[in-house]
Amino acid sequence: MPLDAPTILAKARQCLAIEREALDATAGVLNEDFVAVVRAVEATLGAGRKLIFSGVGKSAHIAQKLTGTFNSTGVPSSFLDPTNALHGDLGLCASGDLAIMLSNSGATEEMLRLLPIFERFGLTTVALTGVAESELARGADHRLVYRAPREACPLALAPTASTTAALALGDALAMVLLESRGLTREDFAKYHPAGTLGMTLLLRVKDIMRTGEGCPRLPEAKTTVQEAILAMTGAKSGAVALTTPDGKLAGIFTDGDFRRTALKGGADFLQQPVGQFMTRGGKTISADVLAVEALKLFQEFKISDLFALDAEGRPIGYIDVQDLPKLKIL
Repeated sequence: MPLDAPTILAKARQCLAIEREALDATAGVLNEDFVAVVRAVEATLGAGRKLIFSGVGKSAHIAQKLTGTFNSTGVPSSFLDPTNALHGDLGLCASGDLAIMLSNSGATEEMLRLLPIFERFGLTTVALTGVAESELARGADHRLVYRAPREACPLALAPTASTTAALALGDALAMVLLESRGLTREDFAKYHPAGTLGMTLLLRVKDIMRTGEGCPRLPEAKTTVQEAILAMTGAKSGAVALTTPDGKLAGIFTDGDFRRTALKGGADFLQQPVGQFMTRGGKTISADVLAVEALKLFQEFKISDLFALDAEGRPIGYIDVQDLPKLKIL
């Protein structure tokens, strides 16, 4: 019998509540075992070795996702199918590697068969399981235990809360290691060179700024408000940079400055020196920093225009906040 809309929403919220319950329970049982695994992974990476994730069924999907997460943060990781491992794929393993073995019950036959083989190959082993006293947990060198008091499946059969908890615990390990290793945005960018994420992380201000005629610049001492407006119009920009005699930035005159000037500048305001109405200094950025730093300035200071300066303080580029969506920076 089809469910009505209120029942559908109620059951969906119940599922989310059960999975949240598992996350809370897992956080509650974190202890020194987690710290020991962090140290073991650090030692493995320090020795130039890799991580190997392995699991069967739904645990295999979690293991594959965690493999991707660790690789994306610069931790060399591979997924090893337990069945294939027993038929030749053990060539992936090398002494000094660390194997994270996933099994909710800790009694999965394939994982238990693999455990002594890993040990024979000189791997450090970690059981990622929902049962602290399971055979896998007792046999491994380390254990990461999660708690899922109940599954969200109404038949109590389909892995739901348990897989959520296992994934979250693995993610927690990855994020703690990321911070422990001091990974920067620049480091992260190296592992994500393609797509929108890669563009956002790799582009620098010099790659996106307008230059030449697109970056209007005029000498402060000789420029009127009218000339500044004409320069902005010609460059299709929302601001113009005013410079000192040696070419350094003296200030910025924006559309907003123009509107305020029109209100208080008098009937002849267009012929008055723009220096009287410009914003001295203004927010600027280096052309060599990552483009996301420009986004931060736009958001923090609620500005629409930004000039990039060279090492001597001369304006060499201009960014309009409206450029960012087209570049997929936002």
